[in-house]
Amino acid sequence: MSPRRTDAGGRIDRLRTIRFTFDGAPYTGHAGDTLASALLANGVTLFGRSFKYHRPRGVLTSGVEEPNALVTVLRGEVREPNIAATMVEIYDGLTAVSQNRFPSLAWDVSAANQLGGKLLSAGFYYKTFMGPAIGPLKSTRFWMFCEHFIRRAAGLGRAGTAADTTRYERMNAFCDVLVVGSGPAGLMAARAAADQGARVILSELEPHFGGSANWSGETIDGMPGADWAARAAGQLEGYDNVRLLPRTTVWGYYDGNTLAALERVTDHKERPGKGEPRHRYWTIRAKSVVLATGSFERPLVFPGNDRPGVMLAHAAERYANEYGVLPGNKIALFTNNDSAYRSALALKKAGAAIVAIVDVRPELSSEMREFADEAEAKILFGHAVVATEGGKALSGIKVQRFDMVNGALAGEARSIQADCLLMSGGWSPTIHLASQAGGKAEWNAARQAFLPPKPTQQWIGAGAFTGSFSTAEAIAGGRAAGLSAAGGTGTPAALPVVEAVPGDPDPAPVFEIRADGKSFVDFQHDVTAEDVRLAHREGFISVEHLKRYTTLGMATDQGKSSNIAGLAIMAEALGKPIPEVGTTRFRPPFSAVSIGSLAAERFGDLRPERLTPMHDWHVANGATMYSAGLWYRPMIYGLSGETIEQAYVREARATRESAGIVDVSTLGKIAVQGPDAAEFLDRVYTNMFSTLAVGKARYGLMLREDGLAFDDGTTWRLGEQDFLMTTTTANAGKVMQHLEYFLDVIWPELKVHVTSVTDQWAGAAIGGPKARAILAACVTGTAVDNATLPFMGIVHGKISGVPVMICRLSFSGEMAFEVYSGAGYGTHVWEALIEAGKPFGLVTYGLEALGTMRIEKGHVTGAEIDGRTTARDLHLDWMLSKKKPFIGSAMMDREGLIAPGRLELVGLISLDNQPLNGGGHIVEALDEANPHDSIGHITACCYSPALGKYIALALVKDGKARRGSRAHISDPLRNRFGPVEIVSNHFFDPDGSRMHG
Repeated sequence: MSPRRTDAGGRIDRLRTIRFTFDGAPYTGHAGDTLASALLANGVTLFGRSFKYHRPRGVLTSGVEEPNALVTVLRGEVREPNIAATMVEIYDGLTAVSQNRFPSLAWDVSAANQLGGKLLSAGFYYKTFMGPAIGPLKSTRFWMFCEHFIRRAAGLGRAGTAADTTRYERMNAFCDVLVVGSGPAGLMAARAAADQGARVILSELEPHFGGSANWSGETIDGMPGADWAARAAGQLEGYDNVRLLPRTTVWGYYDGNTLAALERVTDHKERPGKGEPRHRYWTIRAKSVVLATGSFERPLVFPGNDRPGVMLAHAAERYANEYGVLPGNKIALFTNNDSAYRSALALKKAGAAIVAIVDVRPELSSEMREFADEAEAKILFGHAVVATEGGKALSGIKVQRFDMVNGALAGEARSIQADCLLMSGGWSPTIHLASQAGGKAEWNAARQAFLPPKPTQQWIGAGAFTGSFSTAEAIAGGRAAGLSAAGGTGTPAALPVVEAVPGDPDPAPVFEIRADGKSFVDFQHDVTAEDVRLAHREGFISVEHLKRYTTLGMATDQGKSSNIAGLAIMAEALGKPIPEVGTTRFRPPFSAVSIGSLAAERFGDLRPERLTPMHDWHVANGATMYSAGLWYRPMIYGLSGETIEQAYVREARATRESAGIVDVSTLGKIAVQGPDAAEFLDRVYTNMFSTLAVGKARYGLMLREDGLAFDDGTTWRLGEQDFLMTTTTANAGKVMQHLEYFLDVIWPELKVHVTSVTDQWAGAAIGGPKARAILAACVTGTAVDNATLPFMGIVHGKISGVPVMICRLSFSGEMAFEVYSGAGYGTHVWEALIEAGKPFGLVTYGLEALGTMRIEKGHVTGAEIDGRTTARDLHLDWMLSKKKPFIGSAMMDREGLIAPGRLELVGLISLDNQPLNGGGHIVEALDEANPHDSIGHITACCYSPALGKYIALALVKDGKARRGSRAHISDPLRNRFGPVEIVSNHFFDPDGSRMHG
């Protein structure tokens, strides 16, 4: 047997052994175990390290509220961090690792943070890293020094980088009644609503329906509660109008009775079944909702309450009754209410020794004394635990007399040996969904807890959610809620009879024992009682400010275990009752939701992957692809061992020396046709197109109505009334909308049709000194000499039997030609061009080389036409016609657009021969300690093989006047500072002789 596995009992399948690993060590458990229960059964007490102090932490709870035992689950290369071990169902091959520790869980060097004392108290990051102003450590420099280390230490689990290949689904569901929670109240509500003919959905976040009935040890209708729950769930499964959703967490309650839920379909399986998703995201729209979400037991706040081996009493009872696991052999309990006595009795029956029950109350009922006697436990009433002993596991506790009225301790503390301490600080209804639905929670003094708000939507509460903590009340309330939700009245019927341990659910109003040592309120974020009092002293007394200043109730905990104690301590500091201090508004999600489930099948739909006709050829021939807008395009065609820079430099150099070919199918292509097409283009472009001859192309610039540059490209005149407009890849859709708007709204009288034909044409641009010779070797049906095909000329011919249209134009600055064919023939023509180019040294090149050559030539793209620049800023004012009006002409001469000091396009040359970075700022005087007075920024940069230098295009204040001067790059985010020379944006072949030759 395992060290702490009981000989019998529990609902696990002892005949099925499951093998798994934790931190690389092999363990075994049984079918039905969670990772937490299986590790406890194997004697493991250390589960993790705390967020700030890296204190050793064990498992605290048995459910979704677990703040300590967070693990990372590995499936191949995919990591999923921050999963509560209490919610991980074990399966063969499960691999889990602990988090927030280095080099190991047992020996964590960051545990030295515990020596930080008050330096790491609440808000330390606001106070510690903003100075001092000494020498070079002034202003924000100290923060920037510390930031690297803070970011490495921040967070709990480490996110992975491997792609998640699992599948996710989304579902929409409609029902008359949604029942959230399947404890006795939820089961009764679902049955009552279903019997009224309502369409019912019953959701349960655990694998099994039944809630507390599965571990309470109570008898319902003459059978163990777990058997009664299984029977009730089985009966519901037979209803045609009931849908059962186990392993499904309802995490959000939105307007219109719309709720969000996450179903964990295959997380518990070694291998998903065929077609099964990992998670299924449910959007449920319900006429009415029954909230039967139960309650959470609260911890008590006292020194050492976070030591491994300290656990909630109900969690220990559940581990014993449901999983057949003892959390310890010598168990002590610390409580302010009666429910701990039931736990003590259950653990005694399971085989544990109960060494003491420490109760803050001075008087106990006779029933509780009898339970203690039956558990053979010594009662220390009017006492409190003031410390725990041990290192990475509990070895004992210290207790002292305690006055519940004034919170004073008296007498000498004495030690009690124990390897497990169970605490019970009362119960808090799980009102998170009701709070999300709207309304203010209501304080109940007897329960010392916030109860649900008055409904603002169509929901009804039942069971412990409403503060009715007995199973008999839950059954009665659940049936009534189900009937009401379904709109029925029902006839009086006998309810299941419950045999339960009696007890008073109302706790004593004791939340904290003030003694020497750290007393934790929020276990997940290491928030202590003293941190809450510090927040009070520093003025952060609003519950929302308290939360953010101390981080109380943040992260995955969301106040499930820490909220009430934190509010109580603040209330005491303020001298006010808890309801006057208030509570934070719970917000979705109730528990963690996988990002994959939120996207589900919609992944890629909002950003579809557009592939050019030659895509498969690129991939097969070693191209590194990346997304350019919605398109996937080759970045480089790298050789073995080449860096990206080496590859694009090689490609660009080879193109300028011989010839290169690039896929330009992604350019926007719009057919503009009709009797008024030429007139329309004159209005759209800043320059004239009505004078363009048939068989010729012209470069054009468009402005927005406000006079700022919008897009550029070439338009080809294929016939008197037939034009083919090309646009930048990124702006194809925007330009199409622009044209349609003006035709439909502003100039409806114009007889013009515009049609997007981007996907109808495959395009290849072939450029370089030998480009014409390559075309001549493979084009038939037309000559391609200078007389037949001059600059900006168009011819029609065939390549390998496929009709093509060729225009001589250049983006690279070399003699170049764009070859268009039908998209279906794109690869065929592409391969024919490459075959014809082999004797001439033709290379394929990608976007990096294309960008390099355009920077060398000084051509602009969307990086410069960024919505803030004018034609004059980009030195394109020669394209502004004075013979006609055009879109933007009325606004382009506004005072602000022609004022001195505007950012103008320039070139930059790195003078320290180091790379430049896009977005880096240009300054006149360099001040690394306090970067300021930017005069512009880099828009595009590269290493230029033509110049042998690192160069860039930039927008600089009065840029044209600064040519020939020097400045500096100031890029503090990337720690790049250095001198540059400001030059013309035309680095290479400024007179265009290579392009026109």
